[in-house]
Amino acid sequence: MGVDEALKTDPPCHPLACAIQDCLFKNSYNQDKCTSQVNALYECCNTFYQRHGDDAKTVSCPKPSLLRLKLKQQCQGRQPTTNGELQPEDETSDWSLDDLLNFTVEGTDQVAKTFVSLMLTLGSGSPLNTPAWPTISDVHRALRPLQADADRVGKQVEQFAETLDRHCNDTRGKPQEDCTHALKVVNGYRRIARSTVQSLQEIHAPEKQERASGSVETKSRNSYGESLHSTTVDDLEQWQQEEQTWHLLGVMLQVQQPSQSPSGKYLVRPTIELELNQYSSESEVWSQFLAKDDQAWERHCVVQWLKTCAMASAPAIEDVVRELETDADRGSGLCAHSWLYTKEAIKGQKRLRSWPQALAPDSPGIDTSLRNADKSESLVTQLDPDAVTRQARGLEHQDVNYERATWLACWEMLRRGEDWNSIRGWCQDRVENWRAIAVRQDPRHHLFGEGKASSSGTAAGWQSRALWRKVCALAAQSDGADQFEAAVYGAVSGHLPSMKKVCCRWNDYLFAHYNCYVLRAFDEYIARSLPNRLPHSLSDEAGLLKSHMTSGNRAISGKQFVTSMRELKTTSEEAKRPFKLLQGSLIGKAFDEFVRNNGTLLLQNMHCLGSSSSYAKFIQNAEKSQAEGKIPVLIKPNDYQIIRVVSHICLTYKGLGVPTPGAENFLDAYISFLSRAGKQQLLPLYASFLSQERAISCMAREIRLVVENGERQTMMRLMKQYGINLERVLNKQLRMSIKRSQDHDEKESRYQTLCILDSKKQGEMRTIKNGFMGSAITDDQHDLINGFEWYLLLDDCWDETMATGTLLYMYLFKLSGSKGLAAAKEMSKRVSFSSLYHRHTRRSSMNSDPPKQAQSRGQSNTFQNLEQLVHALNALEAWQAEIMKKPRDFDMSSPTGKTWRDSLRKAAESIEEHMQPLLRGWLQYPKDESEAVVFEQIREACLPEVLLAYTAMMNFSAQYLSRSYLLKSMELGAMIAAPESDLAGCFVSSKRIPEMVDALAVTSMNMLAAEEYGIGSKKMSAKMGLWGSTGS
Repeated sequence: MGVDEALKTDPPCHPLACAIQDCLFKNSYNQDKCTSQVNALYECCNTFYQRHGDDAKTVSCPKPSLLRLKLKQQCQGRQPTTNGELQPEDETSDWSLDDLLNFTVEGTDQVAKTFVSLMLTLGSGSPLNTPAWPTISDVHRALRPLQADADRVGKQVEQFAETLDRHCNDTRGKPQEDCTHALKVVNGYRRIARSTVQSLQEIHAPEKQERASGSVETKSRNSYGESLHSTTVDDLEQWQQEEQTWHLLGVMLQVQQPSQSPSGKYLVRPTIELELNQYSSESEVWSQFLAKDDQAWERHCVVQWLKTCAMASAPAIEDVVRELETDADRGSGLCAHSWLYTKEAIKGQKRLRSWPQALAPDSPGIDTSLRNADKSESLVTQLDPDAVTRQARGLEHQDVNYERATWLACWEMLRRGEDWNSIRGWCQDRVENWRAIAVRQDPRHHLFGEGKASSSGTAAGWQSRALWRKVCALAAQSDGADQFEAAVYGAVSGHLPSMKKVCCRWNDYLFAHYNCYVLRAFDEYIARSLPNRLPHSLSDEAGLLKSHMTSGNRAISGKQFVTSMRELKTTSEEAKRPFKLLQGSLIGKAFDEFVRNNGTLLLQNMHCLGSSSSYAKFIQNAEKSQAEGKIPVLIKPNDYQIIRVVSHICLTYKGLGVPTPGAENFLDAYISFLSRAGKQQLLPLYASFLSQERAISCMAREIRLVVENGERQTMMRLMKQYGINLERVLNKQLRMSIKRSQDHDEKESRYQTLCILDSKKQGEMRTIKNGFMGSAITDDQHDLINGFEWYLLLDDCWDETMATGTLLYMYLFKLSGSKGLAAAKEMSKRVSFSSLYHRHTRRSSMNSDPPKQAQSRGQSNTFQNLEQLVHALNALEAWQAEIMKKPRDFDMSSPTGKTWRDSLRKAAESIEEHMQPLLRGWLQYPKDESEAVVFEQIREACLPEVLLAYTAMMNFSAQYLSRSYLLKSMELGAMIAAPESDLAGCFVSSKRIPEMVDALAVTSMNMLAAEEYGIGSKKMSAKMGLWGSTGS
């Protein structure tokens, strides 16, 4: 867009300011690649202030003083430094904060002002002397969430690609019989996530603790409310979820495809070594149970994973019990043991009654005298742990909170997988040893931890353990037990209802269900395998074991559990979060269904993400389908972290030979993200995992953003390395860009007539329009040109290059209203026939091969002919621009007049030079009948208008240059009318013979006027009556 057109917009210069944003986005925010757009904005703003004065305002321009400084620096040859800052100069000392804050474009004012103000607040002295002074690219990054995401996860994105590439190199050509190689890459992904979590914890751990405690104070935020870090607590939680997901994937791989050579680094499933007998320890029975029961082994491993997750991400136990600890009113740490306040009340009663023996619940008057502080409940008369249940009495309020806090701590330790020694040590510190005994009978405590059976673990005997678990199950169902006490007993015995009462999150419920299943299945296994070893009361079908095993709840599958969590009110919101959906699909063995459903949605959205209205409509329809039950899940297409994770999981399964329908849709979406995040060099790696046709389409869509030759050469090398056909990619990119273009109309079969001349005026020859080729090039047209530039780097692709260039020119000429002429002109400059020819012949001579253009002369001629038309049109436009520069008081003898005539003469000579190829044999050598029809349409649409414009040019040039131009115009008419001419047919078929006849008649009259009055005279101008609007 020219300056004049930009000044007419509202606000002035706004399109040029927006062009800077688009350029930065396309070039990965490299400011050096957008110099021409920045200079165009400066030119527009300078013209704006010249016309309207320094008091004029537009949000698209900096203040006049700042603009003039920048223009002065450009004139002096000063350039920005490598980080985008201006080199310090004395003038900058006069810049005010308002000047700095005003250097923004529309839509960025508030962000930029906040950013600059923040820098001034944090820095000292002059802001321009601060090394971290923000550049305009920094402001744009604040406005581009996608780029912010890319900057934030850029390191991890590259690390994931390196890990994947290294894994591919290590496993290339090696069959994967088990998960050994897959586990290496999964563990590599997990290490990346864990490292990121550790880095984020250093920054956000205090803020996360404040969030967990409900505090609104956030120390990592400044006075403007903006985070001082590019990451947030949400990022920390997301990465924790990702690290847990990679851990879970590793566990499920080892369960489903165990390594044939297990080592200490991996899960080692117990093996069947000896047959069980009546003397077998519980450790041996447990090992045999896990070795024989596949589902129990899987769920046992998931339980261990849940414990690890809780240990890594849950807050410290001291923080969990802090609120109850405070209400217990005995200081920090729960180290003041026992029921202090209830004990004091009992002692008081004993002193009043002078009783040396223990109080009894049936002592006279005890119900009215021994009550809690608010007199609402009778207190226990004894302090043994069973007193509350046995006597159906209560404790003082402080002791109730102490009891709850202690059982809560025990539950948390069980939930986090603390071994029994740790739990016992914690209880011993608080003189509560009996509580540790309650959890001692879990069969896992002697097997997992040190990796071998403990002598003390078998001392109690497996019979007493089975009986103890039954007792714990009954205790969990006791009405007088606190909910956390019941949960502890339930976790030891496998009683599901008691554990569910304290669950509040997805992981907690999964732990409760799977832990219950494993312990139930173990007790059933004992009953089946060693029935004579169980006490009769436990093995009796009518006894207690049956009720213990059912507990009113039946075991459910992993998929059923995931579905139930989405329906449960307390977990429905969490269960719909992306990582929980993913973890649920792995646990429920429904990953393929998860990928298929969400991959379909991503595919539907792939082409509407750039449009906010289309994207909103897509999300609305998808959420409606989800609400109606048509699709069970929804991952939004801008959730790039989950897309990355799912993509790499799909690649892991692909390496194991496990098909995953819909995986290519996720990979395609991830490739799209990498491209827009400026990670183009990673695209060939991921595209190589797609099917051949999908890889071609994907790379064709994204390769348009690679515009630098150095980057293109790197991309070519990588595509060759990963086996992607570049020629097919470029051809596909061309056709996709044409199809995507808003100007493309597949129904339009004919070429539109060029619009070079103004409408005819009475008594005058038609004039050439000013700037008829235009300057506006659409994004789609830029993509076409960028795509064709790749052919400058290709070897041995002469035929494809000529065919592609021909197709491009034909498409641009076919656009109505001359909408493609500006793009055609740009294309002829950036990818000219001469540059292609010289490169190809140079490469051919180096390879000692004959020039391939000799074998495809037809395509070469066609491409060259179309380029010649562009050169002719460009010359006509340049000549008309010189006409508009005619001095107002023109005098042929004055220096100004002579200078203008010289420029006009050069422009006219350029037209003559470029018109010659069009006059004989232009587009006259089609390869077949269908191409002959197309050629004839192009000739009919272009040649009459161009030749009429050529005639007009020669008539006007004769007025100021030489009468010979009039003779040349008449010769042109004779050439058209000649029998052997191929031009007359174009005028006949387009019905424009009368226009040429009129033009030649005007030429004849002009010849008479020139003979009578002479060249350059005012009388001749008046007699000729040419271009009154452009004359003096």
